[in-house]
Amino acid sequence: MMTPESAVFAACELFAAHLSLRALDRLPDPLQPADEAEAYQVQEALNRKLSGAGFGELAGYKIGCTTAVMQAYLGIPSPCRGGILSSTVAAGGTALDHAAFRRPGVECEIAVRLGTDVPASGAPYDRVSIARFAECCMPAAEIVDDRYADWRTAGTPLLIADNFFGAGCVLGAPVQDWGALDEVAGTMLINGAVVGTGRGSDVLGHPFEALAWLANQLAGQGRGLEAGDLVLTGSVVQTNWVAAGDRVAMDLGRLGAVEFSFG
Repeated sequence: MMTPESAVFAACELFAAHLSLRALDRLPDPLQPADEAEAYQVQEALNRKLSGAGFGELAGYKIGCTTAVMQAYLGIPSPCRGGILSSTVAAGGTALDHAAFRRPGVECEIAVRLGTDVPASGAPYDRVSIARFAECCMPAAEIVDDRYADWRTAGTPLLIADNFFGAGCVLGAPVQDWGALDEVAGTMLINGAVVGTGRGSDVLGHPFEALAWLANQLAGQGRGLEAGDLVLTGSVVQTNWVAAGDRVAMDLGRLGAVEFSFG
């Protein structure tokens, strides 16, 4: 059973791998999370350690595996969450250092920023009841990093413990009048070429379904979302791995677009 002390030791192993860009395989048996509950325990310890090391405070959450294309790609049938640290959030037009990642990839997402707290006591939420907490939506690129010797065999608990590939995001301009998010079309371009397309309806039927899933999942741990939290609702396009020098654009139709590059 994962104790608070073993969760911290597991987080230290993951933290060391982050800093050295060393490939993760399995953690030593006493530190390997056995299930999702233990994995989230380690994840929270890891994010506290990253924050203490200068990566910034928790700015919000990414939700992985909310679309059929990503569930099929990763072989994981249900959503998973990871934390987003403030130092890893960038604005469009930025140039990211490719060498700062082990194997970076990009995903095309609809991001939501919350305007008010989402109390755990209000759960269960659905796409309708969660909508009133949203302040704005944004076109977004999630930056992921393949930090694993082989993510196909690493196991879901280890991926969750390590923030589920999360390595940051690049955000476009906020939109207050977002309309029907399920009808938003998303297109990923790399070096000007279209490499994938999808729709907001691919995200559990509606991106706010993913937001409701997150609020309910946190409520199950007695926690709520907070005003100002950023939430990445999941990629409508399969992950694309990028090389140094690549120019990336995510076009989310009426939500706008965001562009950036890897140096």
